[in-house]
Amino acid sequence: MTSTIGPTEVVGAHDEERPARRLTGRWDLVVWAASVAIAVLVLEQVFWPFPQGGQFYLVIFLGLTLPLVFLCYRPRSKSPQNPGFVDWVYATIALFVGLYPVLPFGGNGFAGGYDAFLDRAGQLSTPDILAGGLLLVLILEATRRTTGWVLPIVCLGFLAFAYYGGFLPQNWDFAHAGIDFGQIVNALYNEQSGFYGIPLNVAATYIVLFTIYGAVLNTSGAGGFFVDFSFALFRRSRTAAGRTAATSGFLLGTVSGSGTATTVSLGAITWPVLREAGYPKENAGGLLAASGIGAILSPPTLGAAAFIIAEYLQTSYLSVLVWAIVPTLLYYLGIGLAVEADARRFHVNDTGLDLATALPPGDGPWPVYRGGVSERPLPGVAVDSPPRLWTVLRQGWFHFASLGIIVVFLAMDIPPFTAVVYATGVAALFALIPRRGNLRGWVRDLADSLAEGVRGALPVIAVCAAAGIITSTITKTGLGLALADALVSAAKSLASDPTAVLVLTVVFAAVAVCVLGLAVPVTASFIISWVVLGPALINLGVAPAETAMFIFYYAVLSEVTPPTALAAVAAAAITGGSVMGTMWQTWKYTLPAFLLPIAFVLTDNGAALLLQRPVGTVLWVVAVSAVGIGALAVVTGGWLFGPVRLPVRLLCVPAALLLLYLHPLSIGIGLGFLVLALAVHLITRVKEKAHA
Repeated sequence: MTSTIGPTEVVGAHDEERPARRLTGRWDLVVWAASVAIAVLVLEQVFWPFPQGGQFYLVIFLGLTLPLVFLCYRPRSKSPQNPGFVDWVYATIALFVGLYPVLPFGGNGFAGGYDAFLDRAGQLSTPDILAGGLLLVLILEATRRTTGWVLPIVCLGFLAFAYYGGFLPQNWDFAHAGIDFGQIVNALYNEQSGFYGIPLNVAATYIVLFTIYGAVLNTSGAGGFFVDFSFALFRRSRTAAGRTAATSGFLLGTVSGSGTATTVSLGAITWPVLREAGYPKENAGGLLAASGIGAILSPPTLGAAAFIIAEYLQTSYLSVLVWAIVPTLLYYLGIGLAVEADARRFHVNDTGLDLATALPPGDGPWPVYRGGVSERPLPGVAVDSPPRLWTVLRQGWFHFASLGIIVVFLAMDIPPFTAVVYATGVAALFALIPRRGNLRGWVRDLADSLAEGVRGALPVIAVCAAAGIITSTITKTGLGLALADALVSAAKSLASDPTAVLVLTVVFAAVAVCVLGLAVPVTASFIISWVVLGPALINLGVAPAETAMFIFYYAVLSEVTPPTALAAVAAAAITGGSVMGTMWQTWKYTLPAFLLPIAFVLTDNGAALLLQRPVGTVLWVVAVSAVGIGALAVVTGGWLFGPVRLPVRLLCVPAALLLLYLHPLSIGIGLGFLVLALAVHLITRVKEKAHA
């Protein structure tokens, strides 16, 4: 049996993005050709970059990709699928003003070439300001089309603050002299902190290459292989349904770096399995959403913000992957323990039956359980049992090979953008050729993948360009430091002890990132939070690496934070369960991920979770954290050698929190609470059996 999954968003695409147009006819051909040409340019830059420098490339990259947003995304949900006259006008203007800084013709303050444009820095001409102003408006409109109104409104708020700051009472901490429109455009259009800052640089040199790689993997059938691999891996196990969902989510994340996109693809395949195994709709939805989100928290293909971390900290992407290893293991430990508890609470597959396809003809080839749904399980029905693990690996090992190349090349200190190009080549050569069997078909598949990769990156490109508006404003006005000082001052007003101040600041920061993430995409949420909240934590003694990973995790986890929780909403739509119920079940599965980032920053030992300490320290910190995750699993799963009563669960709450503080004193007290909880539970179980 070979599974095939439908088209999904690719690595780096955002869950908040609106559905792209379904172009037809010549419109589709035009966008396809333009996307392929841009992909070739991006790949060429890896080996033969422009001699004028990186910003020259960014100008061309934004100038070529921004018009595609207006052709690929509708202004309103009821607009026609194919672009109309207004869309083409927007695209044409975007092409002109985007490429304006590098236009070779003109003079007397109009274009005149890239060097002449740079020479006018700080004293832009009227045509320069007009072109920059138009580009600003078009970037905001592109962001609105791809992600909705919230981020453009936030950008407008920052622009208003920059322009009208001089009207604020000058004794306020946030006040400044005010910046005129020409200087605002200069900062955005002719400096590296604006449109062409780090966010867009990351999008143009890292993210788009990974979206192309994800598209090639998707075209090659990697998604179906990863699902087959998961089913074959757990074919005879009490907890095979839950384990398969979690493992499939992790592997599908290499194809789709979007939490919601992974949840949707995963749910379409594994929800029948979970349903037949006896999972309630809300629990199944929570597991699907948690598994989908886990994919973008995990190496080797983290979310787009991970590339920005590497750029901000001036470190290698491999270092960021290494930092994520232990948190990933602990995250999936939490999911695994929850799956074990659910399997016993819901009497899942008590007979240990094989996975089998039991859907009626025409419903698709997805394997589903025929296990027990009650205390007395029904006999299993084995029909077209999935292949053995070795058979699956023999048919699709090359999908893992391309992932391995990325890791090996990064370990060899080869830049990630180079490593992913070679991985893309391996995926194309070993997967696309046997898929089509002829050169013409292979070339068409490869070209389609290149085009799909570029189109998949368009929302990220728009968001990164818009994020440059915010970061530039914060830099020019000093707003970031003022907000950081305000956050620390709020914590100091509630406590005077330095440790208490740090704890309160961390909690405030976590809440702030989650709330911000409810409104804007993950990448923008991370960038804004890093500029505003990062200095507050660093000034309190938290290392930059721990600060960056703390913000990254909470930016991602905003996707499963009520009341929006997009991944949970998508899962509820698939299972038919209650939306709010699914959100709370998702929170149950992801609870370790909410607490671990706090452990990064509260004590020096927390750095061991990011492998920033000696091996001995790492080992005992990981062991203690694992015990803390186990205590959390008892609280949320309600199972420990049998059903757990409320008093035991209440005792496990302080046990988990104190263990994850990772200080010797708190660990000792936490272990005391855990031992007491275990003793109470065992005594209760003995009494219950005696009276049974």
